[in-house]
Amino acid sequence: MSEMGDMVIESISLAIDSYLTGTNTKDQVLKLSDSIRVKYYEVEDLTFDMLLKYQPVADDFRLIRSSTEISYAFSRFGRYAYDITLVRDLFGDVSECTNASLVESTKKVKHMIKEAVLSFAELDIRKAIEIREDEKFIDRIYRERLPKLIESTNTRCALAEALLLRYLERIGDHAVFMSDAINYIVTGKHRPTDERIASHTKTEHDSSSNPN
Repeated sequence: MSEMGDMVIESISLAIDSYLTGTNTKDQVLKLSDSIRVKYYEVEDLTFDMLLKYQPVADDFRLIRSSTEISYAFSRFGRYAYDITLVRDLFGDVSECTNASLVESTKKVKHMIKEAVLSFAELDIRKAIEIREDEKFIDRIYRERLPKLIESTNTRCALAEALLLRYLERIGDHAVFMSDAINYIVTGKHRPTDERIASHTKTEHDSSSNPN
């Protein structure tokens, strides 16, 4: 999963570079997207084998099920990254367009993916709070920029930015979906409540304070 996360971050960085700098990264991103999809199939095959061979109990079943969902989300990230590179093919070099909102949204998206990977590795549902806050930030940028883009006199830049912000917004949605899947592993529920997050924090604190 960590390797898939690294590939996703690289693919998104390359994809956004294709827009911000006017470089053609389509082939590189497509290769990464294909590699991520292969990893997804590997995870899917592995989880299926585990279900057949080991007949997992509830906790293990939640981990297996959520692993498939999370790896699928990674595969969608790769596809969205490739779609972003196609914006450059459609509109040409638009690196002269205003891009501050895209830069901010991209930073948040990368942070969300890193937090999702760490959350899965550590089974830490507290990171879901940060992921959701980042997602709200991305949604807010999208909502605030869209009316301005509609009124823009530069149609090419406006359409390109609207598409890219929409792709980043969808990536953010999938990152939240991942955090919900991680919460399902830990608690058996798809979305953490404040009480569950506090309980998880207290349990971890007690465990670290009492080595026995």
